[in-house]
Amino acid sequence: MGSRPPSLLLLLTSLLFIWETVRGESSYIIDTVGLKILPESKVQSGTKVTIRCQVSVSFSNISHLEHLFKFLRDDVQIHTANTTEDSVDYEINPARVADSGNYGCLVLVKNKRKASNIKRLDVTGLQTPILHLNNSTPYESEEFKVTCSAPEEKGSLIFNFYQTFRDGQPQWIKQVRSTNNFLETTLTLRHIGDCFLSCDYEINVIAGTSRSNSSNGIQVKVKELNITPDMTIIPNDIYEPDVVEVVCSVRVPLENIEIFLIKDRTVLKRATGKALIHRFVSKATDSGELVCKAEWRNVQKENYKTLTVKEVFSKPQLTLEPVDLFEGDTFRLNCSVKFFVPGMIDPNTFKYTFYKDGAELTSASIYATVANPEHNGNYFCKAEGIRHSSALYKDSQTILVKAKVPVSNPVLSVVGGEMFLGKSFRLICHSHTGTFPIKYTLFGPNGLILNREVSRSEERAIFDIPSITKTSDLNTFLCHARNNPRSPPKIALGQQILKSTSIIEPVSKPKLTVLPGMDVTEGQTINLVCSVQTGSYPINFTWYHQESSRALASLSTNKLKESHSIYNASGKHVGNYYCASTNPANEIKRSDFVTIGVKIAGWKKALIIVFCILLLLTLAVVIALKTRLLRFTRKRTGNLSVKSASTKPERLSLTQAEVIDVANATPSMMGKSVWSDHVSGSESDDQNSSILPEKSEPQYTEVQIRDADPTNAPVKQGTDTVYTEVRNVQQETSGICTAKS
Repeated sequence: MGSRPPSLLLLLTSLLFIWETVRGESSYIIDTVGLKILPESKVQSGTKVTIRCQVSVSFSNISHLEHLFKFLRDDVQIHTANTTEDSVDYEINPARVADSGNYGCLVLVKNKRKASNIKRLDVTGLQTPILHLNNSTPYESEEFKVTCSAPEEKGSLIFNFYQTFRDGQPQWIKQVRSTNNFLETTLTLRHIGDCFLSCDYEINVIAGTSRSNSSNGIQVKVKELNITPDMTIIPNDIYEPDVVEVVCSVRVPLENIEIFLIKDRTVLKRATGKALIHRFVSKATDSGELVCKAEWRNVQKENYKTLTVKEVFSKPQLTLEPVDLFEGDTFRLNCSVKFFVPGMIDPNTFKYTFYKDGAELTSASIYATVANPEHNGNYFCKAEGIRHSSALYKDSQTILVKAKVPVSNPVLSVVGGEMFLGKSFRLICHSHTGTFPIKYTLFGPNGLILNREVSRSEERAIFDIPSITKTSDLNTFLCHARNNPRSPPKIALGQQILKSTSIIEPVSKPKLTVLPGMDVTEGQTINLVCSVQTGSYPINFTWYHQESSRALASLSTNKLKESHSIYNASGKHVGNYYCASTNPANEIKRSDFVTIGVKIAGWKKALIIVFCILLLLTLAVVIALKTRLLRFTRKRTGNLSVKSASTKPERLSLTQAEVIDVANATPSMMGKSVWSDHVSGSESDDQNSSILPEKSEPQYTEVQIRDADPTNAPVKQGTDTVYTEVRNVQQETSGICTAKS
């Protein structure tokens, strides 16, 4: 197929352009939003006010563009409208002070929004309120209803009520907040006579609080309500158990009036009508102030009188002996009447009854028994007397009987259960049972006396004790525990401490002993024995060589001494030794130094002796050979002075050591005259050492021996050097030197 003609492509392109143009994309923008307050922003109350919001929107390809208008007052939405129009009015007719505020308009177009500027509306002028009463002649303190209203106002109002007397200023009496433009409430007036009531109201706006004018004044006449009750008590002079009659009455006959008889805030009786009558058999406890109170609606009046009931006999007294009671003691309760009115009651008619925890025990004036836990409890007694054939009962006060528990035998113990001799420690003296307080007294050695008093179960009698050096000193401690001064103290002996306490005695100063002795022979075994006289087990012994920075050995044992062995003694073991000891008391004690010397072994001594003997023999042989040689030399030369024609005198120096070397030469070499000449100052090339032939002809040589110059002779330890001058007789003849020690 060939390509499409250009006319067809052009047609398709034109159609596509037309379609895009027809279809188009919608677009819009909110240009402005305006707000107007008509007729103006400040108006009088009752004026018709129009809030107009107008919007300007630019758009394309939108046929019907809707606008959502929202009206706001003080940022609170008050009206909405959805329309295609570009402006909306919100009318306030009539405008009131409550409509004052800051107004604004918000316009929404699809997903876009724009707000207008804020404008303020001020509405001035409040309506004068109207006051109504449902009763203009109330009784004093009687509640009546009042209504204060401002029918034309809007919003939440705060109402105030005032009372005005003739020729006086208004007195505020009540304030109530209402959500409406009227309020109905109740008032109570206590001032008897004429007065005027009025009201006003307040309203809170953004600009502040506005107050209305005062309402109309209504005259009110407050009447006196004479319902104060009269109270009569019969008879005037009252003795128990007389019958007493109390009458409360009111003079004004009113319906639904109530009368109350009250004593100590307890209502004794209530009645409705004109009078209340209350009869009762009097007791001394009935004495006090009686209140007679009359109430009608919310009005109350009251009257007071004091009732006095005289006792015929006094309330019985219950006494306990002894007051400080311990278990096992005999205690006695005595019930008695201390006062009675002669002629009104016969004391011989008194009867007494004892009660324990509300249960009757016995009928008597005295009750005695032995104190024990079963007899603990609350006791009281009751006295009965007869007057005018009437029985009169009176109860005594209640006494709690709780016998104290005697202190048990105390126990002496050391705090922590462990003590160290030579160090201070703490003792506890404690009794497991006994009523507090308990007094503890501790007696110790050297006149020691310490006191402690324990008043609570969590407390302990703890004593700080100075150090003791002997275990036997613990037997001298004694503790007394007492909580009853009438009984001897309970005693704890010091022997208890030994049974319950771990007593640790520090070690004494150790002693270091060397076996077999302080001077030993090489190869022997040295035993270092470290011992102490006293100390608790386990004891730790440590041995030290002063020349070493480390311990030789350490050993823990349950014995008072231990040893450390050094095998194959040698010279390195010479020096000072000591040992240290310690135990759980953690006190380290050191012994004195012991010096050990090591002698040479016997076989080494023998070897040295043999060597010395051989050395002496050698010296003897050397001396003998030297003597023989000198004799032989003198015999052959015959003349010690022989002149040589070819050589000049030469000086030969020999040291004693060289002489010794000559002496050590073998006899065979002596026959051949092997000597080495040390000649100084010779310039001849053929001067050397020569060997004399065994059978050569006698050489005549002059030898001069002279003492060495002390100033030039070198000094060696124990040896002097002898200088000998030798003159050669012949050119090839070697000189023979002799040395003298």
